[in-house]
Amino acid sequence: MIRLLIAAAVAMATSLVGTRFLIRWLSRLHIGQPIRNDGPEGHATKAGTPTMGGLAIVSGAVLGYVLSDLYHGIYTRTGILVMLAIIGGGTVGLLDDWIKVIRERNLGLNKRAKMLGLLSVALGFSLLMLFHTGVHTDLSFTRVGQLGIDLGGVAWTIWAALLIIGSSNAVNLTDGLDGLAAGAGTFCFAAFTFIAFWQFRYPGSYDVPHALDLAVVAASMAGGCLGFLWWNAAPARIFMGDTGSLAIGTGLAALALATNTHLLLPVVAGLFVMETLSVILQVASFRLLGGRRVFRMAPVHHHFEIGGWPETTVIVRFWIISGLCTAVGLGLFYADSIAAGVTELGR
Repeated sequence: MIRLLIAAAVAMATSLVGTRFLIRWLSRLHIGQPIRNDGPEGHATKAGTPTMGGLAIVSGAVLGYVLSDLYHGIYTRTGILVMLAIIGGGTVGLLDDWIKVIRERNLGLNKRAKMLGLLSVALGFSLLMLFHTGVHTDLSFTRVGQLGIDLGGVAWTIWAALLIIGSSNAVNLTDGLDGLAAGAGTFCFAAFTFIAFWQFRYPGSYDVPHALDLAVVAASMAGGCLGFLWWNAAPARIFMGDTGSLAIGTGLAALALATNTHLLLPVVAGLFVMETLSVILQVASFRLLGGRRVFRMAPVHHHFEIGGWPETTVIVRFWIISGLCTAVGLGLFYADSIAAGVTELGR
């Protein structure tokens, strides 16, 4: 428990202080976020706001993880690989953000290059997990063996890559309002901190050898997101950019894969799923129904914003939705553990 507190506290403090210095540095260099021409009218005033704030989130998480493991901790392959996946996702996002600010337009990496970068990170993580850790290849909801479906090495690798790419893009789509993705990410990583720590307490029932180290990674990311949120809350002094959104999405998927909670991730991260589905519905409706739209604008947070809700109202209400999704996910995880007698079997 002390390791978790150290990880979260160090990550939050590093992100909090680091973001402040990042704002000053980027402002001096006049590095700001270009705004979409087809976005909500009220967003035009945000043009020039410093971006790439995800650097502070990732840096804080890495430092929190490293320092916490120095306290009676053991670095594990699984924990290191999950952290490397987070860094990898953040690096792809950083390159995308850098191209945007250099070209001074809201177009970074093209879709093919961005997808290739994420695919490289996803496949690298999946293969290293498969060959260098004791990860199970079962398709799982809350624990191994629950569904009785063993994907095998090849299918699991493909599934893991798809989950990482899907999760990364889902967070990226959600990151459109001040503090929305950072707040929702904090909820999700806090949930995985609890899940991994619970698995550590009852190792005989979950068979996740490095569960404590995974809890430390999750706590570090939760602290990093929370520290960044201080400066990213509306009105934002800095944006996380793709650097932060891709790192958060990659981290959530990697943790779900490492803790054998693949199918629980869409519940815990329900807000990100909702935002992604709104885009899919919008595109499908536009193409199949002759240009008809389901929403005023997608992702769905823009629908309510254009409908007259103040930005802060949309953000807080969506945070509430995210918190409820996280609570439902944790409730399902705990209910399954009680139904399966985990608290007794795992002692």
